[in-house]
Amino acid sequence: MHIMEGYLPPEWCAVWIIICIPVIIYGIMQIKKATENNDEAMPLLALSGAFMFILSSLKMPSVTGSCSHPCGNGLGAVFFGPAVTAVLSVIVLLFQAIILAHGGLTTLGANIFSMGIVGPLCGWLVWKGLRGINVSAPISMFFTAFVADLMTYVVTAIELSLAFPTPSFGEALGTFLVIFAVTQIPLAIAEGILTTVIYNYIKDARPDILVKLNIIDEKEVGAN
Repeated sequence: MHIMEGYLPPEWCAVWIIICIPVIIYGIMQIKKATENNDEAMPLLALSGAFMFILSSLKMPSVTGSCSHPCGNGLGAVFFGPAVTAVLSVIVLLFQAIILAHGGLTTLGANIFSMGIVGPLCGWLVWKGLRGINVSAPISMFFTAFVADLMTYVVTAIELSLAFPTPSFGEALGTFLVIFAVTQIPLAIAEGILTTVIYNYIKDARPDILVKLNIIDEKEVGAN
């Protein structure tokens, strides 16, 4: 069962929430900093949250009996950093759990940690690494979204294995990874492509915002 539709024991519920709180607080501070002197950043922040909400709401049954979905967490990680993405994930996951019955409150902390923190952090590191060796922004964005999505589910598998280590942690982890891999690898590829399309549209429509946020250099404006 996907962790979003499942139940975590109270002790694991508390552990993941406690771990997430400092990152969320830092993310709120980063949002204030990013939008304080740049009003145009707010629509981009809203777009990042909406993108995550829509993609992560698309539950897709797996042939293994589980379910998977895209995450939409790579875009916000590139635009604002993984800490801000953690804040966005709190809003997204609460709305989904309360309004759409997609997710749960006992799994909220675990979901924030996987989809809002570790996944975006891994994607952000990929973005920084590829851009550091002069890989083009669209290609970097594809791999950022791909890795952010995939690592979200790797962490989810670890979280489930820690909470339900049957018959052992290692065997449980192997089982969960195989279950998720069937659908998540193709979904991660598709999400990478879609995220790149959205990024290219934003870059073509409002490159000045990306320049102000230090996502691209001025010399990249107008480049293919």
